[in-house]
Order: sequence, then C-alpha cells, then structure tokens
Amino acid sequence: MQKITPFLWFDDNAEEAMKFYTSIFKNSKIGEVRRYGDAGPGPKGSVMSGRFEIEGQEFMALNGGPHFKFTPAISFFVDCETQEDIRQGCW
Repeated sequence: MQKITPFLWFDDNAEEAMKFYTSIFKNSKIGEVRRYGDAGPGPKGSVMSGRFEIEGQEFMALNGGPHFKFTPAISFFVDCETQEDIRQGCW
C-alpha cells in the first residue's frame, strides 16, 4: 500500500466509477471492495468503499451518500501504522 492515496467521494456510484476508470486505462485493476451488510447504512450488498489502481497509482472510492454531494475536490488517505504515528505525523 502506498503512503498517500487519493480518495474520491461518490453519492452511490463508486462501483460504476471504478469499473469505468479501469475500463479506459490499459494497466488498471479493481482491488478490495467492501460492501454494506445487514447493519447498513446503505442497502445490503451495495458498495461502501473500494480500491482501484491505474498505472501503479492506487485510488480509493467511497459511497458517501446524499448528505455530502460530489464535488471536484479531492481528499488524501494517509496510511499510518499506529496511533502514535498519527500523533507524530507519519507523513
């Protein structure tokens, strides 16, 4: 896993977006996909979040629901090993 991963927020079409992005770039693939279970908050079996890769660059996609609308903004997921790393700034 890379240290910093671009994080894309969708209303309810993260799976469709991952499939689209990986279909137009040759060297790409969908990785881990997490789905909602009985507890929700999304419909059981629908995608909660997923990881996909394009030309070696990993991205994360999240179905955030209608509370926050899709924008052209981007977030970054920073992978830290421990709580202490977070306090000290693992980046």
